[in-house]
Amino acid sequence: MPLYRDDAIVLRTHKLGEADRIVTLLTKHHGKVRAVAKGVRRTSSRIGARMEPFMLADVQLYEGRSLDIVSQVETREPYARRIAQDYQLFTAATAMVETADKLVDHEREPALAQFRLLHGALG
Repeated sequence: MPLYRDDAIVLRTHKLGEADRIVTLLTKHHGKVRAVAKGVRRTSSRIGARMEPFMLADVQLYEGRSLDIVSQVETREPYARRIAQDYQLFTAATAMVETADKLVDHEREPALAQFRLLHGALG
């Protein structure tokens, strides 16, 4: 399993089982990536809060067959904290994230322009 590291903005999350979550990331060099974040729904998780929508993080991933696996996360910009406090900002950010998710059709294709546009809009 190859290992890679990239800056990523969390676009959306879905529950998977009891403690895991599937996260959709827009990465700087690898485009849109879907990955499993194991154990993030447990209260003792160290990376749970870092895998919420609107977060910019430095993410380390293992390539999987269909989904990658998140192994390490470091927060770069906690946009979610500021966005969650303002409802108008939240609705605008949600629309931007959904649009970015729809614009990048294929997974693992570089989408640097979309990443920079979303990063600038959220900041």
